[in-house]
Amino acid sequence: MKLTTHMEVEMMLKSLSSNNRTAFDIVNVIAGLGLLLSPWYLGYTAETHAVWNAGIVGVIIAAVAIAALLAFHEAEEWINLVLGLWALISPWALDFSAVTAAMWAHVIVGVVVAVLAAGGIWFTHNRPLSTA
Repeated sequence: MKLTTHMEVEMMLKSLSSNNRTAFDIVNVIAGLGLLLSPWYLGYTAETHAVWNAGIVGVIIAAVAIAALLAFHEAEEWINLVLGLWALISPWALDFSAVTAAMWAHVIVGVVVAVLAAGGIWFTHNRPLSTA
């Protein structure tokens, strides 16, 4: 039976957090592209504010997540956290909350992106407790 050293445990946890960040960023790319395309597949292309917001926010979320996949910096997670929160509140801020499909697309993507970005930030700062 092999005993695992403290250094090996820390390396495994660091690898796990890196893998989680990668998975989170991939989901954020998909969520951003989903928001970008949502006016067409959910049928709210006549709602100007909702379409423009979905396009701009969706592209930026996806681009920031791709940048995080290429070279992780904590700033990308903070940017996507802000974008996710904006997507969440934008139906009311831009007055398209009465358009159910647009409102739910923004709310769902906003929650997903904000939660995953917050998780990415948490994994960046999470350090295992010392057992020494």
